[in-house]
Amino acid sequence: MSTQLSNSQRELRYATPGIPASDGAGVSMTRIIGSPQLNMLDPFLLLDAFGSDQPDDYLAGFPTHPHRGFETVTYMLAGKMRHKDNAGNEGVIEKHGVQWMSAGKGILHSEMPEQSEGLLKGFQLWVNLPKQHKMMAPKYQEFPAAEIAEENQQNGTHIRVIAGTTNAGTTGPVRNEFVHPTYLDVTLKPGESFQQDLATEHNAFIYMIAGQLTIGDQGKTLNHKTLGVLTQGESVSVVAGHTDTRFLLVAGKPLNEPVARGGPFVMNTKAEIMQAFDDYQNHKF
Repeated sequence: MSTQLSNSQRELRYATPGIPASDGAGVSMTRIIGSPQLNMLDPFLLLDAFGSDQPDDYLAGFPTHPHRGFETVTYMLAGKMRHKDNAGNEGVIEKHGVQWMSAGKGILHSEMPEQSEGLLKGFQLWVNLPKQHKMMAPKYQEFPAAEIAEENQQNGTHIRVIAGTTNAGTTGPVRNEFVHPTYLDVTLKPGESFQQDLATEHNAFIYMIAGQLTIGDQGKTLNHKTLGVLTQGESVSVVAGHTDTRFLLVAGKPLNEPVARGGPFVMNTKAEIMQAFDDYQNHKF
């Protein structure tokens, strides 16, 4: 019995702080997935962390640009971002709000800071779409902070549930039948533990927003501003260090399909990438 439990426990397999990067019209960020250290973690194609109280780092924003073949997930920790697209959608993502956009067959959109000073902080995650759905009609799932499910435990643990279901049954508002994601924002008091069941075949990572975690039976540690890739298993157990600790826990079903990238397009073949550029240049988005 003890051997079976040990084998089902996820451990820390790999850690990376990412690399400094700039995107859009010059927004400073850290690229964590999609870097030379971690090209992708199927179905996750990219993870950028942005956070600055210096307006010059973010004011230029992300002017109008195209996407095809995957989904973008923007989660804000502080500040406001306004998005617009060529289909008439427009809105503002504020603190603890999320936008899960399926670019599908193609969309043109912009993401610009809705502020000229103060802290702008958050994440953008790219989630791949399966081959048969890459050319689906674009759609949005957008939820303000008030619509994000929250769980408060007696030991002070606080969980914002964007997608998936916690062990206590709290379910997030985002629905995705392709990769069945888990996306949790977890805050732990010093020394407190947390456990979450995950589908064994799902790939999973933890990104440390603040503090330190000890992960699994092996007791490896993960420090702030670092991403940790987890091994396969039925659950992950962590213990917070000596300070308040906050992290993202993200998991999803791998698609196990060929991936062809071309800037803002992610398809299965190079020919499909070339077609995406041709369609964009001929105003077919």
